[in-house]
Amino acid sequence: MGDMRIDRDVGLVTDRDLYERHGLEVTRFAASIVGPVDAADVVQDAIANLIASQGLIGAANPRALMYRSVLARAKTMQRSGFRRRRREQRFAESIVTSDPEVIPEVARAVARLSPQQRACIFLTYWEDMTPAQIGGQLLIAEGTVKHHLARARNNLRGVLDD
Repeated sequence: MGDMRIDRDVGLVTDRDLYERHGLEVTRFAASIVGPVDAADVVQDAIANLIASQGLIGAANPRALMYRSVLARAKTMQRSGFRRRRREQRFAESIVTSDPEVIPEVARAVARLSPQQRACIFLTYWEDMTPAQIGGQLLIAEGTVKHHLARARNNLRGVLDD
């Protein structure tokens, strides 16, 4: 972070100066795209890549370059998350639909649940485990298991009521 840059507004600055000057605003920008939980990681990855590639050296507008880099990293993160969720859904559908007693519509509805909800439903109905057993298996509180089960049942209610 010791390389010097010329910022047309203030003169000579370092990568650290640029981050200190624009880090909070690009983090807010990232949060508007990926949410507050992932924003800091997106910014850190984007800025680290810029510094490693020496992309800020000679940049006419380092602030704009930081914004573009954060946007690109956010898009990559979202695409990766979308692909991961699709893989999880396809895998869940293949596992659940391999049981001949499962109705395909129910299997698709289960596959659309969050991974936590899907795990609790699977362990409850396919493995006949109690919430206390599931909590022990997943290392989460029994109340958390019950919460996931209630949300999952609520999400499945429309499909199961038909």
